[in-house]
Amino acid sequence: MEPHLTEDKPVRIDQESSSTSNRDAEASTSTSMKPVKTEEAGADLLPKEMNIMTISDDKADGHNDKEGEGVTLDGTGTETGQIIVTTIGGHNGKPKQKVSYMAELVVGTGSFGIVFQAKCLETDETVAIKKVLQDKRYKNRELQTMQLHDHPNVVQLKHHFFSTTQKGEVYLNLVLEFVSETVYRVAKYYNRMNQRVPIIYVKLYAYQMCRALAYIHRVVGVCHRDIKPQNLLVNPHTHQLKICDFGSAKKLGS
Repeated sequence: MEPHLTEDKPVRIDQESSSTSNRDAEASTSTSMKPVKTEEAGADLLPKEMNIMTISDDKADGHNDKEGEGVTLDGTGTETGQIIVTTIGGHNGKPKQKVSYMAELVVGTGSFGIVFQAKCLETDETVAIKKVLQDKRYKNRELQTMQLHDHPNVVQLKHHFFSTTQKGEVYLNLVLEFVSETVYRVAKYYNRMNQRVPIIYVKLYAYQMCRALAYIHRVVGVCHRDIKPQNLLVNPHTHQLKICDFGSAKKLGS
């Protein structure tokens, strides 16, 4: 039987009732850039062996690792339990449609802002929303870069919207597909067990990472510039890998 991956999930934040105008953020999306298509779908299937490999969360061993833990949101205009309302569509003949997300918990933080797990109230789909402060001193290319991608080993951008806080700060919100694990967490689990990561995992992850990099370099023409285990997402059921976080990416020169 395959051992379970033991790693703490991000902590939940105390839910607070919000009476401020930040509870509902209205915005519209844009789909001006076309993603670059890759190989035929039939070529994207991963080996069948992946289906029998399962990583799941198990806290029975008593580990209490706080590294990478979620933290209370402060000053970003989003709190657990808050409903975020945005508008999608309205372009290319598509009707406008309101979509509501409930913020559930923080799964990542950094100088860029935060990433939190959210649930779409209309479809019950779980997504990741990356919330990035728009600093006029720096040019943010992440949205433009993400709109160009269409590959099974690159995290999918569903849509985006902008929101503001009471302080007048503007945030870009990237709504992404949610993938619960990372190569970092997988490697950390085996390290705790004083074991090496199984060679089949190493091969699968290395192949998919190189495949994604070849696509973004040769087809899209972008350099990621921040490849690390934390930015390599892994589906815990299929072990499909997806590169994420294009905040440092730049267009390659001709």
